Amino acid sequence: MITNILPFFLILAMISGRSYSGSISIYWGQNSKEGTLADTCGTGRFAFVNIAFLPVFGNNQTPALDLDDHCDPSTKNGCTGLATDIRSCQSRGVKVMLSIGGGDGSYFLASSEDAKQVAAYLWDNYLGGTSPSRPFGDAVLDGIDFDIEGGTTQHWDELASYLRSYSFAKKLCLTAAPQCPFPDVYMGQALSSGLFDYVWMQFYNNYCEYKGNAAELKATWDTWTSNVTATGFFLGLPAAPSAASSGYIPADVLISQVLPLVKNTSKYGGVMLWSKYYDDLTGYSSSIKSHV
Repeated sequence: MITNILPFFLILAMISGRSYSGSISIYWGQNSKEGTLADTCGTGRFAFVNIAFLPVFGNNQTPALDLDDHCDPSTKNGCTGLATDIRSCQSRGVKVMLSIGGGDGSYFLASSEDAKQVAAYLWDNYLGGTSPSRPFGDAVLDGIDFDIEGGTTQHWDELASYLRSYSFAKKLCLTAAPQCPFPDVYMGQALSSGLFDYVWMQFYNNYCEYKGNAAELKATWDTWTSNVTATGFFLGLPAAPSAASSGYIPADVLISQVLPLVKNTSKYGGVMLWSKYYDDLTGYSSSIKSHV
């Protein structure tokens, strides 16, 4: 009896001879036990760190930052101490993003004018503009990550466009974290604009997540990469079984079954992980780093 026969789709991947290298993006900010931002970047494992989240903005609301117990932005100079960490990350070549939205929040864009005002707020308070109340002090973030999981399906493309208009001063990086069903319910219109640099699809808590058939996941991946214009696409995964209701892929399975397929595509950018806290529990990024 012949044993250890490679699956046909992996044989095709090997025959093609193509394999693109990628990097790891990770979310930080929602658990005070995940270590500091500077230490996160100091591991050398991550190319992007998404500070999560700005969950309140738009519709005439006062924007509010929520970083668990890392810092309290409501107090005087509450989170300005992160400026040193942000600069430390950037000195290592890590892009530091502000992730807006999230699974639990109160955010809504009521109109084109609302989108314009939110863009101005983000520019003045987190990017290259000026404001007397910058939450991270004089640190200038590299861009904005759209983790939009509610609120509205409208005006996100306009928010992205208004943010892009500020790129005359500094090239902003725009990223998005849609759910893996295509098109994304909330960001579908915005992602069709071609304004985003990187897209990390959330292949968890969804019917299109990995369920033992890598070819099915690859089909969803191909739908995204064929229909959305972006520099690179990342496979969004939970870094531990407890990080999501479903969708966790053991590192050895990811390395042997899934990565060989998605790395075969020219728009492959890497892997996105939720989140640093869960990654610390499992060492997931360390396990996959050399294979991404």
